[in-house]
Amino acid sequence: MVVTHLKDALNITLFEISGTPVSVATLFSVGLIILVTLAASHIARRTVKRAFKYRGVQDEGSSRAVARLLHYAALLIGFSIAIQTLGINLSALFAAGAIFAVGIGFAMQSIAQNFVSGVILLVERSIKPGDVVSIEGVIARVTKMGIRATIVETRDGENMIVPNSALIQSTVKNYTLGNPDYRVRISVGVAYDSNMDLVQSTLESVVDHMQSNWKLQGRQPFVMMKEFGDNSVNFEMGIWIDGPWTWRPVISDLHHAVWDALKEQGITIAFPQLDVHFDAPVTQALSKQGPLKQA
Repeated sequence: MVVTHLKDALNITLFEISGTPVSVATLFSVGLIILVTLAASHIARRTVKRAFKYRGVQDEGSSRAVARLLHYAALLIGFSIAIQTLGINLSALFAAGAIFAVGIGFAMQSIAQNFVSGVILLVERSIKPGDVVSIEGVIARVTKMGIRATIVETRDGENMIVPNSALIQSTVKNYTLGNPDYRVRISVGVAYDSNMDLVQSTLESVVDHMQSNWKLQGRQPFVMMKEFGDNSVNFEMGIWIDGPWTWRPVISDLHHAVWDALKEQGITIAFPQLDVHFDAPVTQALSKQGPLKQA
C-alpha cells in the first residue's frame, strides 16, 4: 500500500510544458541529472589537474583552462538532458546554435588549432618545460607550456611566444628529447707547405684534451682533412659536449686552443692570398721603364 501511494504521489501532474505533463517524478529526475552532472564535472576537473601534475606541467593556467572547458561541456550536456526531460524541445535552439557555432568556428579557427596542438603536446610530451629546442634556427629553452602557446627563452634572455600549432606542423629540433649530448665542429685551414701529419697529430691532441674536460663517456672527438681549398688545406674537428646551450663558449675555447697549438708547432694558419705572374714582354717593359715615381 505504501509503495502504491508513493507511486501515485510521484506521478501527480504538477503542470504541462508544450503538452508534456511534468510530475513530481520528472522534477526528481531533473534534479538527479543536475546533481550527477555537477559531480561528473568536479571529478573531471580533479582528474585533469592530477594528470597535468603527473605529467610535470607546472603551468596552472593550462590545467585551469582545460578543466573549465570540461566543466562547461559537462554542464551543456547535463542541462540539455535535464531540459529535454522536462519536455522542452531543443531542436530549434540547437539548429540556431549550430549556425552561430559555424560562424564562431571560422573566426576562432587559429585559436582552436592552437588549443588542439597544445593538448597533443601535453599528451605526447615530445616537448616539455626544460627542453632545449631549435625553432626556425633559434636555440631556446622551453620555460612554460600553455594550451594556446609555448614560451621559450633564448640564450640572449629573450622570451619568445610560439603558437603550439607551429610546434606541431613544423620541424623542431629537440636536443634534450633523448640524448642531450651535442657535437660542436670547427674548421681550420693550414698552408700547403705544412707537415700534414704534424697538423693531424696537433689537432688530435687539442680535441682529446678538450673532450676530456667534458668527461663524456663513449663519445670520441674527431679530426679529418676536409678538402683542398683555394688558399689552404682545410681540416675539420669536433668534440662532444653535454648540451647545446653552451656551445658558443666551447667553440671560442676550442678556437683559442687550436691557435695556440698550431703557433707552438710553427704551423701557419692560411689566409687568402693572390699570386700575380707577368708574361716576359710585360716584365721586360717594366724593367726598361725603371722604378715608378710617386706623384
